[in-house]
Amino acid sequence: MLDRCREIRSNILKISHASGNGHIPTSFSIVESLVAVYSTIRHDPKNPAWPERDIFILSKGHASLGLYAVMANFGYFTTDEVYAFGAYESRFGCHPDRTKVPGVEASTGSLGHGIGLAAGMALGFKIAKSPRRVVTLVGDGEANEGTVWETALVAADCGLGNLTVIYDHNRSQTRCLQIENPGERFAAFGWAVTEAPGHDVEALKAALGKRSDKPHVIIAKTVKGYGIKTLEDEVFAWHRRAPDAETLRKLEEELHAG
Repeated sequence: MLDRCREIRSNILKISHASGNGHIPTSFSIVESLVAVYSTIRHDPKNPAWPERDIFILSKGHASLGLYAVMANFGYFTTDEVYAFGAYESRFGCHPDRTKVPGVEASTGSLGHGIGLAAGMALGFKIAKSPRRVVTLVGDGEANEGTVWETALVAADCGLGNLTVIYDHNRSQTRCLQIENPGERFAAFGWAVTEAPGHDVEALKAALGKRSDKPHVIIAKTVKGYGIKTLEDEVFAWHRRAPDAETLRKLEEELHAG
């Protein structure tokens, strides 16, 4: 899994360099979470519209490059195709579009919206008595949005045991409202809570396998820019930055040295 995640991060770097776009640090922080999700949920990359599939929604849509790189690794499309990321008329936008990218279940980017869509889908599956499940990933900065907590209340009230939220606790909200104890907050709202090391795929898979009659949140403790110390130490400078050729070489060396 380490080699797989390193390869995905390398592809994120190279695609960002080629395109001039990309939220690299936030994409890096969720690689293991996404690998765990696509290793766990029921899905078929060769038939993305399979009616019995589980649903994954990336609520923090600005990390789309991380999502595309992982989906390519799982066979939804080729990595070469993703090099069109952010280009004019490319289907691989800087926020995911469900009408263009096979396997993307929701068009996200407005923070706080994806989790509400996920809860609505989970409620629909519950009413239909379907075994399908819904997983969504939210950012801790995104959790400054009131819709996140409104959805948390509704999901608990509806008993959505088929809904799992991965909370990417990379502490990206240091310049805004602090939420130091998200697990306690979700528990107070009536959720089942699991805390997991966010860069341990096997631990995340085990957490995703837990079942409850309550909605479930996994507090994934992550590092923004994980895998490259330069990114970890300069996350704000790299918020929207893409590497030039020389910087790409240095970042690749650092990634593979680690």
